[in-house]
Amino acid sequence: MSNNKSVVPSAREALNKFKMEAATEVGVNLKQGYNGDLTSKQAGSVGGQMVKNMTPVRTVKYIRKSRTAEGHEVEVTYQCQVGVCV
Repeated sequence: MSNNKSVVPSAREALNKFKMEAATEVGVNLKQGYNGDLTSKQAGSVGGQMVKNMTPVRTVKYIRKSRTAEGHEVEVTYQCQVGVCV
């Protein structure tokens, strides 16, 4: 059973545009239609770039008082990646 129907008809066009932009970012030359001549590495880099763009890394930095040295401050950095659920 194939489930390749778009829930939103305009989504396919938007996804194709997104894929082309990701391919340009990683230097892969995609053409409209069939791209069976791509290597696995090229196809994977396009997919990886799409995921990277969909799930950006958020960074938060702040200064807090040191827990061990009185009068000192420590810079704390948190990084998280927010996932997209489909």
